[in-house]
Amino acid sequence: MAELVKLCPISDVAEGSVKSFEVGNSVLAVYNVGGEYFVTDNECTHGAASLAEGILEDDIIECTLHFGAFNVKTGEAVQAPCFTRLRTYKVVVQGGQVMVDMDKEAGE
Repeated sequence: MAELVKLCPISDVAEGSVKSFEVGNSVLAVYNVGGEYFVTDNECTHGAASLAEGILEDDIIECTLHFGAFNVKTGEAVQAPCFTRLRTYKVVVQGGQVMVDMDKEAGE
């Protein structure tokens, strides 16, 4: 079994919001969409901007730098000028904590 990395308590990310957390050399964005948690890289693939500072609407995060957008569940770019997919991570919620498998994508 892969090693899970603890990101935060579920209470740290309110429903309909996004927050960033540092994990080693990475900064990850944690999203709460309808009580379900998703994790992606925090940096927009189009420009050096924090997605945690973006606007989350349902399962779409809009970057505030150039207004490109991504689906937080799949990482797919859904609005120009973003075209490169965002890296996602497999999320496990256990003991009230949001944890990720840094070696697996969401859906694996």
